[in-house]
Formats: sequence, C-alpha cells, structure tokens
Amino acid sequence: MDHPSWLGRALGALAGLVLFVGMYLGLVLAPPDAVQGQVQRIMYLHVPSIVTAYLAFTVTCVASVLYLWKRELAYDAVAVSSAEIGVVLTGITLATGCIWGKATWGVWWTWDARLTLTAILFTIYVGYLMLRAFAEEPQAAARYGAVLAILGFLDIPMNHMAVQWWRTLHQPSSILRPGGPSMDPVMLGTLVVNLAGLVLLYTYLLLKRIRLERTRHRAVALRLQRGRRG
Repeated sequence: MDHPSWLGRALGALAGLVLFVGMYLGLVLAPPDAVQGQVQRIMYLHVPSIVTAYLAFTVTCVASVLYLWKRELAYDAVAVSSAEIGVVLTGITLATGCIWGKATWGVWWTWDARLTLTAILFTIYVGYLMLRAFAEEPQAAARYGAVLAILGFLDIPMNHMAVQWWRTLHQPSSILRPGGPSMDPVMLGTLVVNLAGLVLLYTYLLLKRIRLERTRHRAVALRLQRGRRG
C-alpha cells in the first residue's frame, strides 16, 4: 500500500531540517576535539553514516528472510531498496574514514580490521546488487539476492566487535561502552541529531525507492505476460 504523497514530502522536509541543524551544530557550535582538533568534526557524518547503513542492511536481511518464507515480491522490494541506500551510506563511511585516517594516522588507508570488514561489507552488497541485475526474472533475482543478503549481514556484528576482538588502529566506541558514553555532552547531542537526520533521510528514500521497485515489478510482469502470449 502506497503512502500519501504529503507524508513523503513532510518526511523529506523534516529530514532536511534535522540534517541542516545537525550539520550546523557539528561544524559551528560543537567544540573541536582536544586531541584531534577540527578534523574530528567529520565524525558527525562518518558515524551516523555507518550506523544508518547497519540499519539499512538489517532491514534488507529481515525482508530477505520474510521473502524466502512468504515468497512475496513486496518483501523483496523492501530488501533491494534498503540495500541500495545502505551501499551509498557505506561508501560515504569509507570515504569519510579515509579523510579522517589521513589526518589522524597519516595514511588514506590501512588494512585495519574494522576498515577491512567495512570494505568487505561494501563489496558484499555491491555484489548483491550486481547479482540481481543479471537475473532477468524477478523471483530468481529475489531468491538469489536474499541468500546473499542474509550471509552478508554476518559481517555487521563482526565489524562492530572488531576493535574488541583484534588490535586495531581504529578507536574503540565512545558511546556503547561499559560505564556509559565518554564523549562531551554537546558532542554526543550533536551526533544524535545527525544520526536522527540520516535515519529520517533513509526512511524517506526507502519509501520512494520501494514505490519505484513495485512499479518495476509490475512492468516486468506485464512484459513476461506479453512474451508468453506472443
């Protein structure tokens, strides 16, 4: 069932407003880090991007499980739509991480455990989208994609725990840690606002992309019907 057009516009406007406020807080009002200085401000995009990407791939995994159970393309539409947004967000995470790494570690890239697992996560879901592109029939694309999406999701808990399991250059979590967050309250609040903005933007884009995918499913079904009649 499609959502009312006014709801989509309102959600998009709210996402834009929250992101604007979040970026203003991050670039202007929040204090620079005592150790890293101004470059730390990239955290306000870097961290929300990967957290929202995790959310997107979680939705993809759940929708894929539901598709394999119910065999309804409506679930697949959610899965592929969420995966596309997740890939973009993971790309943003990798790009901002490289910039942060160059300023902090002196190199654009190093085969740190978390960086490597993030790159693998990106590659898995790019492969997921490519696999689906080669399948001509929607049910086949959905079936093959669902299996890969579920297997690829296993990278997320490994990625999150990488800094605890292995010695890495990547700093440990400053928020989800024993004893509570270690961040300055203003920095933490700014991070939360930016995360909220990206989640709202993700939701807006997801609704738009699902509608497009359902339209594509109907077009493919009509083409297949005409092919059988011909």
